[in-house]
Amino acid sequence: MHKVPGPFVPLIVQTVSAMNVQIAPSWKSKLETEFAKDYFQQLATFVRQEVQTQTIYPPGKLIFNAFEKCGFDQAKVVIIGQDPYHGPGQANGLCFSVNDGVAVPPSLANIFKEIHTDLGKPVPKSGNLERWASQGVLLLNATLTVRAGAAGSHQGKGWEQFTDAVIRLLADEREHLVFMLWGKYAQDKGKHIDRQKHLVLTAKHPSPMAANYGGWFGCKHFSQANNYLEAKGLGAIDW
Repeated sequence: MHKVPGPFVPLIVQTVSAMNVQIAPSWKSKLETEFAKDYFQQLATFVRQEVQTQTIYPPGKLIFNAFEKCGFDQAKVVIIGQDPYHGPGQANGLCFSVNDGVAVPPSLANIFKEIHTDLGKPVPKSGNLERWASQGVLLLNATLTVRAGAAGSHQGKGWEQFTDAVIRLLADEREHLVFMLWGKYAQDKGKHIDRQKHLVLTAKHPSPMAANYGGWFGCKHFSQANNYLEAKGLGAIDW
């Protein structure tokens, strides 16, 4: 576990005692210049003010959990979500993931159903996806924080620019990654990824509103990802 040095520290970590931001060393070195940019300083100020006056999810120490659980060099698959869950105890800093003991949300339930159909895996009882992250699945939300009970409340504050930079770093500096882009929002964020260098899989969003109208179930993204990774000698993910 490693604290982030530099400008992010005085703006968030030192002003909010409950925060103990964690991030893997490989990401720290890649993102230091991004943390120093003006937009990120403004974002950090906004998040600090929100934490001081509102209930924010996920907890401060888990805001960068995706980057702590899956290092830059360890990433094999990138899944892009949108917002953290905004209900009590749900968000743990990994997109689509919830803490142990929390009811599995509908979108994640549909993800598990597709994995069961695609790979024959039993449907897990826990929606905690840390087991994926530890195998090299970067579970990246476009926006890393949200106000309790207010979906989308931290959109347009700078997080999207930051996560665009993260995707660009991965797409430019790594090769043979699998990007899973579910729904138009994720597909727009990944539109610049080189399809010759990486495997880009697209489908409808797994939310019931989208999935029930076709385009999610039967996408077979998980077997496609594993076939690609094994063909490149990188090892399959145990979904």
